[in-house]
Amino acid sequence: MTDYDARPGPGSNPVARRSDPNRNLAIAVYILQALAFFLGGITALAGVIINYVKMEDVRGTWIEPHFRWQIRTFWIGLLWSVIGVVTIPIVVGFIILLAIAIWVIYRVVKGALALNDGKAP
Repeated sequence: MTDYDARPGPGSNPVARRSDPNRNLAIAVYILQALAFFLGGITALAGVIINYVKMEDVRGTWIEPHFRWQIRTFWIGLLWSVIGVVTIPIVVGFIILLAIAIWVIYRVVKGALALNDGKAP
């Protein structure tokens, strides 16, 4: 159990967690990250901007770990995508791009499922 789960009040009630407006933002960012595969990545950029702009609003809440998870997913995904594109001429880039795509999908799915369950990713 994390600090976020142990705190009394509305954050510890699963029903109250579902009505938390910041939860809707986290859902939106997971959707934007998933759409990045179809829309060229610009939606992932929009998602990480939302994370940074709203970080103060979620600090100390059960949503904060989701925002951090989403931010890390974006930056690590971007770094390895760039490395993959640069190394395409030596063929290893295709393997890197496939691996990072699978990793990002895993992170988006795992995070979204945890959010749905009212847990940290």
